[in-house]
Amino acid sequence: MLRASIGLISRSFRVQRAFCSGGDAMKPGHEITEEMIEDMTHEADFKEVGQLSTMTVPDSYPEVPIIPIVRYPFFPTFIKRVDITKDEGLKEALRRQMDLRQPYAGVFVRKDDESKSPVVSSLSELYSVGSFVSITELRDLGSVIEMVLLAHRRIRILEPMSKEVKRGRKLKGISQEKSTPAGIRETAAAARENGVSAHGVIGKTPSGIVYAKTENFIHTPAPRTLETKAKMQAIVQTIRDVVSLNPLLGQQINLLLHPTSLVIENPVNLCDLIASVIQSADTSELQAIMEEPDVSRRLDLVLELAEKEKAVAKLKHDINKDVEKKVQEQHRKYLLGEQLKVIKKELGLEKDEKSSIGEMLDERIAKIKPPEHVAKVIEEERSKLNTLEPHSAEFSVTRNYLDWLTSMPWGVESEEWRDLAKAREMLDKGHFGMEDVKQRILEFIAVNVLTKKVGGKIICLHGPPGVGKTSIAKSIAAALNRKYFRFSVGGMTDVAEIKGHRRTYVGAMPGKVIQGLKKVGTENPLVLIDEVDKMGGAGFHGDPASALLELLDPEQNAAFNDHFLDVPVDLSKVLFVCTANAIDRLPGPLRDRMELIDVSGYLAEEKTVIAQKHLIPQTRVDTCISADQLEVEQSALDSLVKKYCRESGVRMLQQSIEKIFRKAALKIASAPEGTSIDKISVTSDNIADYMGKEKFASDRLYELTPPGVVMGLAWTSMGGSALYVEAVAVPRGEKKDGGGVQITGNMGDVMKESVRIAQTVATKWLASGWSSSSWAKEKDEKPEEYFERNRVHVHVPEGATPKDGPSAGVTLVSALISLATKTPLRSNLAMTGEVSLTGKVLPVGGIREKVIAARRVGATTLVFPAGNRADVDALHQVVKDSLTFHFVEHYDEIVPLIFEGAEAA
Repeated sequence: MLRASIGLISRSFRVQRAFCSGGDAMKPGHEITEEMIEDMTHEADFKEVGQLSTMTVPDSYPEVPIIPIVRYPFFPTFIKRVDITKDEGLKEALRRQMDLRQPYAGVFVRKDDESKSPVVSSLSELYSVGSFVSITELRDLGSVIEMVLLAHRRIRILEPMSKEVKRGRKLKGISQEKSTPAGIRETAAAARENGVSAHGVIGKTPSGIVYAKTENFIHTPAPRTLETKAKMQAIVQTIRDVVSLNPLLGQQINLLLHPTSLVIENPVNLCDLIASVIQSADTSELQAIMEEPDVSRRLDLVLELAEKEKAVAKLKHDINKDVEKKVQEQHRKYLLGEQLKVIKKELGLEKDEKSSIGEMLDERIAKIKPPEHVAKVIEEERSKLNTLEPHSAEFSVTRNYLDWLTSMPWGVESEEWRDLAKAREMLDKGHFGMEDVKQRILEFIAVNVLTKKVGGKIICLHGPPGVGKTSIAKSIAAALNRKYFRFSVGGMTDVAEIKGHRRTYVGAMPGKVIQGLKKVGTENPLVLIDEVDKMGGAGFHGDPASALLELLDPEQNAAFNDHFLDVPVDLSKVLFVCTANAIDRLPGPLRDRMELIDVSGYLAEEKTVIAQKHLIPQTRVDTCISADQLEVEQSALDSLVKKYCRESGVRMLQQSIEKIFRKAALKIASAPEGTSIDKISVTSDNIADYMGKEKFASDRLYELTPPGVVMGLAWTSMGGSALYVEAVAVPRGEKKDGGGVQITGNMGDVMKESVRIAQTVATKWLASGWSSSSWAKEKDEKPEEYFERNRVHVHVPEGATPKDGPSAGVTLVSALISLATKTPLRSNLAMTGEVSLTGKVLPVGGIREKVIAARRVGATTLVFPAGNRADVDALHQVVKDSLTFHFVEHYDEIVPLIFEGAEAA
């Protein structure tokens, strides 16, 4: 009786669970389907009371829901968890399978590993062979179904059944509350009266393929031979090797193996196990094992994948071992270092960082003799450093500041040589010519000899590039036994480069001069400030040219204040040497603080001497070519200077000589080993073989100047040059429109004004001086009316080169008078000078460069302003040889000099 009661209670519980969804109590509105009724009726009628049913997996179950998975195939005998989230049709199908107590499905792998589609729209998206699984556990959360699947055997998809899902329909006359056995029988009878089959009806679903027709996958067993056994043992041994390299794989195998299963004796189970745990294989490779019908061939595929997994595992193991070794070595060194620090500290052999820094600073402070105001700042900062923590930011700033203060050469001076003869010898040894510069340095030494003290001055060497401005500064430092420090201000736009940064800035540094003093270690070095005429203008970071005023002012640099040091520094003992190409680019206040020394260009004779004494010997050392191998004759140097290197300096000459030596080196090195070549001689006849076509045939544009053409002399930053002025007349015509003077040739504002002044002076002279001269009477012409009848076009050749300056006045007047009188000037004549509106000739600059340019073009008669007589007298006699100078104060004095047969008015 008790057993029957338990059976009834058990059946009632199962019936009630069948009417419910997800284990909840039955609620009004739930539909009772005929499948549920048949299942309950069958259970109530044909099972004994108290007998519990056991689920058996059917051998054939062709119609199954399709569960798609990605990446790894699901091999038989293994368990897998799968979640269904978005495929509503598949969710409904799985729910129906659980309600019908037929928890079976088919699991197939997608061909696309990156597929994110929630449904299967075509069977071509899946591999054809998969696994028949039973759902061992299911949790229906509504939006997602979580399942635990157990794979039983391989199956193959044949065809899709339909895009429909089995659903039950509500039966008429059935109460939702009849959950007793009698109620169940009544419900089953009602179902039979309605004529509805227990298999239900088919309903539509918006999803893709849900059900498919399948068949069991039949494979050919492997023969029980020694070969099969050897393959299995090889697979097992390979997996053991992989486990030794990757222990995590061994743990995974232990979790998958059943305690009672003998996998190594069953080739099918062995293949499935190994394929399930291999991680390096592709989906296609694993699916090939899944679809292989021949178990013997399947063993070969598994062995191949196992070997591949072994190679990957070994590579990973080696990489991890190398990384681990490096980490262990670093960790070991760190631990040993920390232990060594502790041991040294215990033994008193090492002190902490703060103590070491303090001792170092104290040693420096004891060695220097700073001024009183500097010593006070050092003492205050040293006391401040003792109160700071070593890891604080302020500690680093204070330490850096003290480092600079204690590294400055306070009171340290190098002994200056006062031997004039030795200084002269060193200056002559390094440079040829430059008498003005050498004389100035000797004067400086002489003053130091008499005053018995070291002083500093500001010297500015200005001149064309390549004349030796920078190199002579080194010779001056050597002659005076001063330390040498150079920095360039070309393109500098930041004032902090000169006066330093504030210490509050990250990466703050003192100015260049303070850095130089620390580097040379003395208070009286020679500091070369290069390219002062190329400093950047005023901008966001200040005006560097204005910042140089305090640095170079002799009245202020005795207490120069650097923003970083913030203590006065005495720079009055420093000898500042500046270099520039054009001093007119320097601001007036800065130029006023300098002693300007003009370093003019070299004559052709000087350049050949420099080449023989300095350039060729140095090039022989650089190229290892002796005089027995290569000889550069004097005629070759003369041709080189005249036809290839006409610049004022010798930099182009040096490059040309190096070019000759390189070509000679190629000939010498190309000779067969063991043979010698004849001595190479470079002469004026074969110089073109080394240098190519001549660059300068002649500076003369006209051998015989026609009327209206005059050769003037000009100064540029590259040296002096001949500058022709051309003037032609254009008739005005009957309407007499246009008039005036047309100007071309890229002339600046100053030269344009000079043209207007020249027209006035020429017209005035033609109206007065010309008419009163006997020369004009012989001509029997009236050129004073020339400018009224014609329009004059004045041009300066080489229009691509900008031209400006106040030294073309007399040249322009002479060109206009020559044009008006139709009288050519002397062909060997050149002139320079500015003319005033009344005809007075004014002095100009750049006399040396202009004289050198006149010699270069073959002019023998030069007309200069009388105010430049002293400049010409100061020139070396070599420069003035073969030249005739005429000095004039008024333009009336020029006419008899430039026109054949003319006389002064």
